Amino acid sequence: MIIFLNRVQFYNMINVKDIAFSILFGKNLRKIRKRKKLSQESLAYDANILISQVGRIERGEINTTISTVYALSKALELEHPKELFDFKIKIIHKQ
Repeated sequence: MIIFLNRVQFYNMINVKDIAFSILFGKNLRKIRKRKKLSQESLAYDANILISQVGRIERGEINTTISTVYALSKALELEHPKELFDFKIKIIHKQ
């Protein structure tokens, strides 16, 4: 299936970001990393990503990729990547 998007649709897709969710994800990542007694540097090395990227994810400054989430979960030796999403968030439905 081929989907054609106009410029506005494409722009809106690449700029989708829920800041509150990114911050909660980052806080949970930091909590798990510290529980495992890992530094940002060692997590970055084990996940094969930049140290600065770990910091930006933990601060909720970037909307990370699925492949990075998977790499982080492997580096943290989690049973499943979903553990990185194990936090409470209030969802407000707009009508």
